[in-house]
Amino acid sequence: MQKKYFFFDIDGTLANKQTGELVASAKKTIQKLQDNGHFVCIATGRAYYKTKDFAKKAGFHHIVSNGGAAITINDQVIENRPLDRDKAIALCYEAHQKGFGLLITPNDSIDVLMNDELFIKQVGYRLEPTRYFYDPSLRYEDIKDYYKIYIAIDQNREHELTLLDSLGHIRFMKDYLTYQHDEKDQGIMRMLEYVGGTKEDVVVFGDDYNDLIMFKPEWTSIAMGNACEELKKKASFVTKASYDDGIEYACQYFGWI
Repeated sequence: MQKKYFFFDIDGTLANKQTGELVASAKKTIQKLQDNGHFVCIATGRAYYKTKDFAKKAGFHHIVSNGGAAITINDQVIENRPLDRDKAIALCYEAHQKGFGLLITPNDSIDVLMNDELFIKQVGYRLEPTRYFYDPSLRYEDIKDYYKIYIAIDQNREHELTLLDSLGHIRFMKDYLTYQHDEKDQGIMRMLEYVGGTKEDVVVFGDDYNDLIMFKPEWTSIAMGNACEELKKKASFVTKASYDDGIEYACQYFGWI
């Protein structure tokens, strides 16, 4: 059997989006794929620290995380790049000057920095576990690394930010934008370079808008049955929903397990 290189999104693909729990049949399928000699890897927008425990539970030893900017091979982090610093600083200054609250993640953790409390006043506290550090004297150029930036801005006011598209971003929550790497495809290509894989043998599984970038014509792209319509249109194949054993179904359909 030709060795394939599988890359799986987490939320809504490996895991039930409503419960956050790993789909049991997906875990069994991952093990069968490995037993058959295939390469299996997570490909997620999540930060590495938010991915590693799930990966261990699901049986993965290779991870593309941080939106494609972090590479983990055999449980060892090989690289984890922050956002472009100059662009991040410029974006933060513009947002601050225009009255939009900001939170900045300076490392691979739950920590965020802020030099005022505007974000909390405008949006409230984040739903995800977050540790807030408030320093009114903080200057954006004092921050060494920018891993994520959260900007409290409504969708109908996005046009006010001239630097809106200077960095990758996605709207997970109604009240704010999350700036993070949006290069899962590049992360996959870098992983292939490390492990000696070929793009023709790549298979990706995803369900949401942030997976669009890794659905490429040069490899097999499988959309879950619960995926957004845009992703389904771009897919090579649409399987059943994640919670309806969609990963297992697709792998059986193509004869990979």
